[in-house]
Amino acid sequence: VGVTHGDVLALAADSSWDDGVPDAVLMHSAYVFDASTFEIWVPLLNGGRVVVAPGGVLEAHAVREAVELHGVTALFLTTALFNVMAEADPAVFSGLRVVAAGGEAATPDLMQRAAAASPRTLVLHVYGPTETTTFAARHPVTADSTGVAPIGRALDGMSLYVLDDALGLVPPGVVGELYVSGHGVARGYQGRAALTAGRFVADPYGAPGSRMYRTGDLVRWTAAGDIEYVGRADG
Repeated sequence: VGVTHGDVLALAADSSWDDGVPDAVLMHSAYVFDASTFEIWVPLLNGGRVVVAPGGVLEAHAVREAVELHGVTALFLTTALFNVMAEADPAVFSGLRVVAAGGEAATPDLMQRAAAASPRTLVLHVYGPTETTTFAARHPVTADSTGVAPIGRALDGMSLYVLDDALGLVPPGVVGELYVSGHGVARGYQGRAALTAGRFVADPYGAPGSRMYRTGDLVRWTAAGDIEYVGRADG
């Protein structure tokens, strides 16, 4: 996937990382995994530090030690790993300013339990394929949240469209396919022109020449203005 320097800069500049969030980000992902874009460049481009986790699968005790010994302020986890930690010890994220989780649908109640156990920590459900530079949307989860966390709302400089088969906008409550436009949308697939043409298409709602990424995810707008995941268009 051809992600540009500008795409990475846009991710690092998002307002989600204000208030010292990226002062010290824990890096535990492989550098070839798209999450490393967040773990490396969000702190470094905001004057922060990258704290490298011990090798192997990240465990709860390592998160606590990273906070206590190295002042780690932010952490991204896949939803599956977040679930394991939150199930075993919902307060494991205390001391962090932000813990973000994504990659699959959030498990009901676990994110809420983590938020309740760590009231000073912002718990974010994040969404975004590699083709949109790691994250395209985020939704804050609180102890009072109910049900499955939605995909949420677009990052700064990005747009989320829910479209029908004719690329028309669908109203709230109606299922359509999610398209992502704006800062962070990659150039395409290196050396795969046909695949690029099928997934990165002209944005009829953006500036001339702008493109949007067809995610293949079926979603719908909620009455609150968030986007919730329904399923896959190919599944």
